[in-house]
Amino acid sequence: MSLTVLSESDVRTLLLQLTKQDILDLQQSLADALHHYSTSTEEESDNGCCESYQSAGTTLRSKDGGTMTVTPASSNDGLGVKITTHLSDSSKASRLSDTESITSSLGSVTISQNSTASTKSLDTTTSPRHLLSLTSSTTQHGSLTLFDNSGKLRALLNTSEVTAFRTALASTMLFKKRRNVHDVVVFGAGRQAYWHIRLALLLRGEEIHHLNIINRDFERVHQLLETLYNPHEAPKGFNPDPQHIPAYRQSAPSQTEVLHRPKIQILTPSHGEYNRYLHDTLRSSSCIFLCTPSAIPLFPAAILTNPEGRKKGRYIAAIGSVSPSMIELHPDVVRQNVAPEHGHRHFHKHAQQGGAIVVDSVDRCLKEAGEVVQAGLGPEQVVEIGELVMLKRDAERRRIECMASKKMEDEGLDVDGVELGECEAAKKKRRGGNGKEKDKHHESEDKAHERLIEWLVKGNVIYKSVGLGLMDVVVGGELVNLANARNIGTRIDNF
Repeated sequence: MSLTVLSESDVRTLLLQLTKQDILDLQQSLADALHHYSTSTEEESDNGCCESYQSAGTTLRSKDGGTMTVTPASSNDGLGVKITTHLSDSSKASRLSDTESITSSLGSVTISQNSTASTKSLDTTTSPRHLLSLTSSTTQHGSLTLFDNSGKLRALLNTSEVTAFRTALASTMLFKKRRNVHDVVVFGAGRQAYWHIRLALLLRGEEIHHLNIINRDFERVHQLLETLYNPHEAPKGFNPDPQHIPAYRQSAPSQTEVLHRPKIQILTPSHGEYNRYLHDTLRSSSCIFLCTPSAIPLFPAAILTNPEGRKKGRYIAAIGSVSPSMIELHPDVVRQNVAPEHGHRHFHKHAQQGGAIVVDSVDRCLKEAGEVVQAGLGPEQVVEIGELVMLKRDAERRRIECMASKKMEDEGLDVDGVELGECEAAKKKRRGGNGKEKDKHHESEDKAHERLIEWLVKGNVIYKSVGLGLMDVVVGGELVNLANARNIGTRIDNF
């Protein structure tokens, strides 16, 4: 048996080759693993993804303040160990530049004319400029070692890109199913932000009309966008000449370009009207990706929690903060999202809420996720994404059954990729019904399922992830398969 070694360059080369279909296939493999993680029991000894076989890992601290985390994990294809080092930067505090940051294409922001009054009522006791500056500053490196089911060493991967990629792969599962993704907002400009933007554009393409990136450093966003649209070239520095148009703002050079180019806005906290543009950008958003290791919330809760902010359904993925003391999303937003719906009619209309937030792991998020801990959520207020996604074989069966009855759209099914919940027509067929049964129990189940799907595709949904070793092992294994098939990386025979 040969050993496959994928360097950082090898991994990036492979990831940049991935097509939309590749992403959908990888998401389905990850969804299957997360489904087994959430639903399998230890008695089902043939399933290596079961939560009982996973480990939270061990962390060692070094004398200079750095850490090394060792995380073993199990999957149906074997075992793996991820080792991650976090080395503290010499500078402990991050400061904003004294010079005025440049805000690009501010005119492209969609500003509601009736939002002025709401803007005045915002809680500005903590300046958002200050919020974006209070993020931890560390350098992360890592490796993933994979073993097959016989215990033989199979592969060694550099995880500099893998960690961010597999996180984005999971958080865009629900994003893929959203009804409206016209206005995407991203906080941050690191690897996590890069891969969330790239996968979002691959999966939904021209459906994304506006891409808004909010970060304390304009230059870093510029470099991200240069890398996004010119991945095989070194990013060029920003040219302040108003006559100069960056490559990512130019028309696509050909119809064969991989990534769609939406209207792009870059917003930095140093801008004189940052609060107003932040308010209007978030109000018009349909999806928000939070990708920063922040110590305090990135924006005031009132932007989304007051009656105007609640009118529109949004998908929010908070993946940057991974400890109880770190937080990107204000606890008030989280608490409102898990508040039960009342039976009476509300005076103010608002998007549907599910009474829970979606997480990768209930146990870990209750202990480690700052948004969950600081909002004081209990186990009944969080649901694992693995409980919401179908296994590949079930999704394929549902599609066949629903295509035959021409119910694909009614059941919220796509032609490919991860599916949510269960097909109503298939459920009725399995229980021998003709769709007109009077059984109150089954009717109640069907209505509950309809509400679930309605919430996930149109309502206010928060996804919180702290990361699982299982995700690394599953995605890493699939990447090794792709690398071997495409002859990427190094293979050592008889290792």
